[in-house]
Amino acid sequence: MNKKTLNTDDKRRRFLVAAGTMVGGAGIATALIPFVSSMSPSARAYSAAAPVEVDVSKLEPGQQITVEWRSKPVWVLRRTEQIITDLKSDKLRQNLLDPDSLVSSQQPDYLQNLFRSRKEEFLVAIGICTHLGCIPTFRPDLAPEDLGPDWVGGYFCPCHGSRFDLAGRVFKNVPAPTNLVIPPYYFLSDNKILIGNDGETVSTS
Repeated sequence: MNKKTLNTDDKRRRFLVAAGTMVGGAGIATALIPFVSSMSPSARAYSAAAPVEVDVSKLEPGQQITVEWRSKPVWVLRRTEQIITDLKSDKLRQNLLDPDSLVSSQQPDYLQNLFRSRKEEFLVAIGICTHLGCIPTFRPDLAPEDLGPDWVGGYFCPCHGSRFDLAGRVFKNVPAPTNLVIPPYYFLSDNKILIGNDGETVSTS
């Protein structure tokens, strides 16, 4: 009788242990799901790092649009003939800190030219001041009262007064130490720009 009772109890004990192990294992697996998921880059993260295609077919000369790339504002400006002429001015160059874009970290090597662009008609620049990260305002107006009679259009940072021309080059005697950053990009066609890719490799920085 005792032997039979012990066998029954033993079976019950084994059943309870097995059931408890299964429930516990399920609980651990459930708890691990968010942890494992957090280790995988989200679709949004992949999207934020991806190149951005911009259609400039409806962008008129003198107009600028802003797109987002890697959570940063990127300006695409279609320059007028007057802007292009002004950027060639020796008078303007004399007022710039780095007119020849010698700080190589501010643009890819293939954009180290007078216009800091693949086509002189277009500027593509990251719209973040190189001083403390504020967003400058687009000021294409000529000789406004607050910027003076020599102003021929550019970008003005309202935070601390830094100024940049319409090639993103910084003026002398302002807080910003370097020109605006130019991202890698290339033209897919006459009217489409791919920002974040230079046509050969995708930027990872």
